[in-house]
Amino acid sequence: MNTPESREGNLIRYIVYFVSYLMAAGVVKLVTMKSPMRIWDLILFTLISAMVLLFYIYRFNREQRFFERDFSLPWLGNFGLMVGLTLVVTAGRISVSWLQSYNKVAWYGFQTNYLKHESITMYWFLILAIGMVLPILQEFLTTGFLFNYMFRESTKLTATLGIITSGVLFSLLNFQASIPLLIINVLFGMLFAWSYLYTQTLWMPVYLAVVNGIILVIMT
Repeated sequence: MNTPESREGNLIRYIVYFVSYLMAAGVVKLVTMKSPMRIWDLILFTLISAMVLLFYIYRFNREQRFFERDFSLPWLGNFGLMVGLTLVVTAGRISVSWLQSYNKVAWYGFQTNYLKHESITMYWFLILAIGMVLPILQEFLTTGFLFNYMFRESTKLTATLGIITSGVLFSLLNFQASIPLLIINVLFGMLFAWSYLYTQTLWMPVYLAVVNGIILVIMT
């Protein structure tokens, strides 16, 4: 794959994308810690998340002209793969929730906050923010931009290192003060990264991440 040769330029761009994500994640954190939710909080979230998402989409689409894909499979091009990965993500997320119900695994931070400020408005906000918006932004960072900038060689070693790095980064973006949850998130992140390399389309990991996020909120 071809890309701009400046490593410094790629690093600066990635830092800008990362800081943009932190802005959106910070707003979500701020809103979930408040009770009751205010209309101005929702407006702020909508503006920031829409701005970051549009920025990501614009930059990612613009940068695709620098890359050559040896193989490209539409995300619906292999329906069996999509169904299989959906079942894997669903089963994995349900298994984690089962372990949480028996106190074998800690609860996610947003789940604890939700139980303190439980409301219908908060529930639907979490579906939108934790279940959809943040997972989409995270996949741009942990798969799209990451592999475009840092793991470009078409070798098994590069792919393996990229998948592991992507999984670790995904876990850090969803940081939890629990080693089991960190490991679980790494595994989910690695699965999403593998789906990206296999299909060569960002829509597959984005879809899987959204499925994972929505089920995570529903099982709270």
